[in-house]
Amino acid sequence: MTDKKKRALVTGGSGDIGEAICLKLAETGLHVIVHANSNIAKANAIVEKIKSANGSAESISFDVTDQAASQSAIEQLLEQGPIQVLVNNAGIHEDAILAGMKAEQWNKVIDVNLNGFFNVTQPLLLPMMQTRWGRIINMSSIAGTMGNRGQANYAAAKAGIIGATKSLAVEVASRGITVNAVAPGIIEGTMTDEVFDNDKVKKIVPMKRTGTPKEVAALVDFLASDAAGYISSQVISINGAMA
Repeated sequence: MTDKKKRALVTGGSGDIGEAICLKLAETGLHVIVHANSNIAKANAIVEKIKSANGSAESISFDVTDQAASQSAIEQLLEQGPIQVLVNNAGIHEDAILAGMKAEQWNKVIDVNLNGFFNVTQPLLLPMMQTRWGRIINMSSIAGTMGNRGQANYAAAKAGIIGATKSLAVEVASRGITVNAVAPGIIEGTMTDEVFDNDKVKKIVPMKRTGTPKEVAALVDFLASDAAGYISSQVISINGAMA
């Protein structure tokens, strides 16, 4: 079954946005590898949801900040063939104003959001390049394009993702691989519900509402499609006209 479908790896697939992306990519015919770090039970549940809808999926667990563990897990995946769609969605935030931020908070957020991108993407590149077709979609954030109070670490990591996206896009363009970044604004889910109430959303979002994980997933799905083959090195915001 997996050898007849393009294979997609979605890191952080057990989160709200990650789950929506996994379901959408499976719906459009990809074999989806749902990644989780600690919440493998949620990843397994997503796999079962995909299979119950006649889709194709499997789960995998590893820590994206652990280069050796990431390399080992990816090597096992590559034994079954190349991965041609990669969604770098794994991420965390630990907020504090910089004057009061601990070194551990800075390092942890950079490690997961930015070093995790390298640890997963780099070993997948040569096999993907050999197929002469690929899609890499990196999840950035409005914090990476505009900055945000209390998120210097998160904004730095997400801005770094944008720089890496633009550089990598140039490096692999001749091999039929596109590389783009998606920069969500306030998206409903567990990471934002505790921070933004309805009144605050209405004040700062021109559309007066949060976005949905399904809306983000629809954008990612398009960027992963053949139709998006001439779109690369772009940062596409999905934020209700915040910028």
